Amino acid sequence: MTTAEAILTPTAPVSCEVPREVTPERASDFALAQRAAGGDGQAFEELFRQYRRLVYGLCLRMTQDVAEAEDVTQEVFVLLFRKIGGFRGEASFTTWLHRLTVNQVLMRFRKKKSRREDALEDDALRPHESVRPASPKAAQLIDRITLESAIAKLPPGYRAAFILHDVEGYEHEEVARILGCAVGTSKSQLHKARTKLRKLLAAR
Repeated sequence: MTTAEAILTPTAPVSCEVPREVTPERASDFALAQRAAGGDGQAFEELFRQYRRLVYGLCLRMTQDVAEAEDVTQEVFVLLFRKIGGFRGEASFTTWLHRLTVNQVLMRFRKKKSRREDALEDDALRPHESVRPASPKAAQLIDRITLESAIAKLPPGYRAAFILHDVEGYEHEEVARILGCAVGTSKSQLHKARTKLRKLLAAR
């Protein structure tokens, strides 16, 4: 039994009317979401298959931990099953799902209290030994590991803004919508994230 199948239970049927002026892709996602909210297990399973890798990838980039990313991914789909009836189609399903995922990751950070900014500031300033790669491929790998390690040291809000904009490619307005903040706030967080990353990478 898959994760999606394990958490499916029937609920009351709801309307499948698609909002006006939406793309076919958005209409399809909206229809699947409404069918899933009405207790259609196959519709929810289809959403799970389509978006599991997207959710897991975002969780992994934010947590930098495979086991934790898997745990949060499962939490997100459990939460999605409970809240899918709240998707109204005003934004794209991926934007709505990204917001759900980011909020879940940030909640995990707050509960664990493992990503406090002051602790990260102290750790970020520690000197690191330089490593000389043996080949261009090794250099690329080390650069990637170094960057991912630096991203992991960003405060959660900065990290979310950086990943959504610079990695996922969302525009500032979409980032703000996902994070539930003003556009100016998301731009400020992105600027601070980039500044902090430069300092982290320069210290290596």
